Amino acid sequence: MIIGVHHLAISTPDIDRFVDYYHRMFGFEQVGGGGWEPGNDRIDRMVGLPASSARYAMIRLSTLHIEVFEYTAPRGHAVHPRMCDHGLTHLCLYTNDIEADYQRLAAQGMAFNCPPGGSGATRATYGQDCDGNTVELLQIVDDACGFAYPG
Repeated sequence: MIIGVHHLAISTPDIDRFVDYYHRMFGFEQVGGGGWEPGNDRIDRMVGLPASSARYAMIRLSTLHIEVFEYTAPRGHAVHPRMCDHGLTHLCLYTNDIEADYQRLAAQGMAFNCPPGGSGATRATYGQDCDGNTVELLQIVDDACGFAYPG
């Protein structure tokens, strides 16, 4: 039986920069890591990439883990889906003070599309991380909205 979500994965061209950014900007802590060299048939089959090699780090914020990969073979390329494109389009981080976090992150150099705003139930804004991935900041201001943050 599936009981929850453990992690999502993000590929980056620079794992050290990415892990440092998510630590400084959002408070993620590294809780694991490792890698593999070419010739690991089991991993090549699992990821669908022959002769692959990579480093990885597992980072965590509360109950969310992000597995970060830097592939050395094959080398990847940047993909920046628009919100209307199919597939995963953004990571949403919950905040209990969106205005303060928006101001803090913007002052540290995070680019945002616009200031926080929203409906009667939520306040949100979208910005870009160090690799251009879209990160949403969300604050629920009406706990009766039906999807209130459980923590």
